[in-house]
Amino acid sequence: MAEIGKAGAEVRPSLLGRLVERSSRFANRRGVYLGRRSTKLHVALYRRFGGRVGGRLLGWPQTRILLLDHVGARTGIRRTSPVMYYENGAVLAIVASKAGQPTNPAWFHNLLAHPETTVQVGSETRRVRARVATREERDALWPNCLAVYPGYGFFQRLAHPRVIPIVLLEPR
Repeated sequence: MAEIGKAGAEVRPSLLGRLVERSSRFANRRGVYLGRRSTKLHVALYRRFGGRVGGRLLGWPQTRILLLDHVGARTGIRRTSPVMYYENGAVLAIVASKAGQPTNPAWFHNLLAHPETTVQVGSETRRVRARVATREERDALWPNCLAVYPGYGFFQRLAHPRVIPIVLLEPR
């Protein structure tokens, strides 16, 4: 299924991309969220191959993935989550969609408690400070995030009435 992306351009996923998206929609409509189950393998492969494996969403070559380090808000345990991102100059924008579930992902709450962190983009590690985008920033960034991954539109409809936040990772 074609989606409209940045500047009204049609974004056409590959056959693999359509399969990945339909599988995701099928699971999400049934409340199945595979985030935790698949994260450890994804992180291990990403780190082992410097982002050459696991650095892009299968079937969506424009959709890039980073590794987000975060510290548990209550537990203090260090964790790493693979997250799709949009690069806006030196700032990285990540969408706290949790695949359209009714709550924000754990990493979102962890970043609110501990905003100073690191991300790995490909083989490069960057020190960043996280903050939630203002309403105006979110409104301006949302179309760009949709251009990177049109599935966010489906996630927002599924998450309604929750407004999916965008977190900005600014260099420090």
